[in-house]
Amino acid sequence: MPSWRYSIKGLDPDRTAIASGRDLRISPKAAREICRYLRGRNLQRAKEILEEVMNLKRPIPYYRHGKKIPHRRNTEGFASGRYPVKAAKEILKVLEAVEANAEFKGLYTERLKIIHMAAHRGRIIKDYIPRAFGRSSPSFQHLTHVEVAVEEI
Repeated sequence: MPSWRYSIKGLDPDRTAIASGRDLRISPKAAREICRYLRGRNLQRAKEILEEVMNLKRPIPYYRHGKKIPHRRNTEGFASGRYPVKAAKEILKVLEAVEANAEFKGLYTERLKIIHMAAHRGRIIKDYIPRAFGRSSPSFQHLTHVEVAVEEI
């Protein structure tokens, strides 16, 4: 059985709750940009933002991986962005899990703030597709680990 650790240390167990999603089949780049955008926000507002992304109403800004990304409207202080629907759906599940963990601990869910949110590259599932004339092309599946920590304010 594997054992995982969180990259954040020294949390107060009485005021914080944590959750993680391991080996998610989403892009590590999209997950990183979503985590950067949502870090420091209220948990309820972060869930609303992800719902808007899934409905193609609000783009996620791409800062590190922003080359050759088109400009979007409804931007707030940034130019290029995308609508990573699949990654938003998986990260929303992790946010709902951390909310359930906080509620189980007795924290007020309306006053939760995201203090830590990170995406890490997971393992790669390697596969090859046969092509014509005896060749093959790689078809790799990149997995991602997402971890979230919230604190009651």
